[in-house]
Amino acid sequence: MARLVRWTALTAAAALLTAGCSGGSSDEDKDDGGRSSAGPSAVAPSGVPKALASQTLDWARCKGTDDAPAPDGDWRCATLKAPLDWSDPDGETIDLALIRSRAIGDDRIGSLLFNFGGPGGSGVSMMPSYADTVSSLHERYDLVSWDPRGVAASEGVRCRTDEAMEAAESVDSTPDTPAEEQAYLEDAADFGEGCEKAAGKLMAHVSTTDTARDMDLMRHVLGDAKMHYFGISYGTELGGVYAHLFPKHVGRVILDAVVDPSADTMGHAENQARGFQRALDDYLESTGQDPAQGSRKIAGLLERLDAEPLPTSSPGRKLTQTLALTGIVLPLYSESGWPALTSALEAAEEGDGSELLALADGYNERDPSGRYGTTTHSQRVISCLDDKQRPTVEETKKLLPRFEKVSPVFGAFLGWDTAGWCHDWPVAGQHETPEVSAPGAAPVLVVGNTGDPATPYEGARRMADELGKDVGVVLTWKGEGHGAYGSGSDCVDSAVDAYLLKGTVPKDGKVCS
Repeated sequence: MARLVRWTALTAAAALLTAGCSGGSSDEDKDDGGRSSAGPSAVAPSGVPKALASQTLDWARCKGTDDAPAPDGDWRCATLKAPLDWSDPDGETIDLALIRSRAIGDDRIGSLLFNFGGPGGSGVSMMPSYADTVSSLHERYDLVSWDPRGVAASEGVRCRTDEAMEAAESVDSTPDTPAEEQAYLEDAADFGEGCEKAAGKLMAHVSTTDTARDMDLMRHVLGDAKMHYFGISYGTELGGVYAHLFPKHVGRVILDAVVDPSADTMGHAENQARGFQRALDDYLESTGQDPAQGSRKIAGLLERLDAEPLPTSSPGRKLTQTLALTGIVLPLYSESGWPALTSALEAAEEGDGSELLALADGYNERDPSGRYGTTTHSQRVISCLDDKQRPTVEETKKLLPRFEKVSPVFGAFLGWDTAGWCHDWPVAGQHETPEVSAPGAAPVLVVGNTGDPATPYEGARRMADELGKDVGVVLTWKGEGHGAYGSGSDCVDSAVDAYLLKGTVPKDGKVCS
């Protein structure tokens, strides 16, 4: 079971540009035009041991993996050491994998750090594939990303084997009987036990706050007095937490596809139910269907699958209700995915679940050989450490009618998810909602898309309000899909580029249609 707030889901199905990072002798002077790092900045992070604050990153060619070759061009990888436990910065350390391509122009501003979402998305694998989208920014910025602690090459957590992941796909995520409820909760508890066994003491040190502190150390070691940052989806929450902790270090910051920082567990689930239903309605309307009637038809298909899964062309696998719902979710992340959704739904209505299963596999990072990615593992470990709320089955059941009213297609799944996601989790959560107030920070440009399914538009205004007066600046795009920048709006791209490249802040409330 994977939560739906994941920006990297859409690209994971199409491109797995995974690059490993390593140390070793640096060949940057030879291969990177002789432009070496400026060294640590004068604005040091507080409470960091001298040995960590003064470390030098050893940039070297990225290594390929069994899944993908090393990225082309001048991408270089390095390892940053950070405290495992930020309350004991002199203690044990953790290695964080970074990737960078130096600015290609002469008028360099500094580093631009990217987080692509999740939590649990690998920045090391995503950054090279995103470079074309931000080519205008590459002129004046070093493009930098990293695998946050507990993710991929930064001691990434794997809670289950591939075989166990596939077996868990048969668990009903919208249980209708006591036996199904028991199986659902037992599966959730088993996942948590697997994470605890895999992560060990790291389990308690992968919070968003921990990662925000890593970012400030990263900023300093990269040689930047200010943090210039581009956060997408969950990366917006991370950016808000960073701004709260280090308001004086905030440089030019973009938050795109914004997580609502005022929403608790139930609030996030209801927001997503509304967002995905809104996107589904837009999709149905684009095909000439009445949204209400089309939703009832899809809900009927899901009910039939709950009773009898469909056969597929994948040996030994059937399309269950949960897999079908996941397959419907993936193409809603981008308007370009709508034709695939039409084809998959038509095939399912004719008795073939293969296309919806393929879409679900893309979302779940399952390759044809049966291997699964680890994004959802890291995502759960991080989010359950962040979130202290643990809704019970009884609390969830009381709210199910409300969720189903918001979305007849996604409501039940997202309602039940609140009870199962962190059920019987081995580590206590830290807060009900993240603190993102940042008085005194430089302006933060918050970009909201009215058709965003995973992080509904309303979250942008709430993020700006919580950042505070004269800090949060809202830019609205009346578009479709998860995220706005690079999605086809010259208005959005120009406003973001003007801020990052020239420091020009758009008027709060500017609308791009």
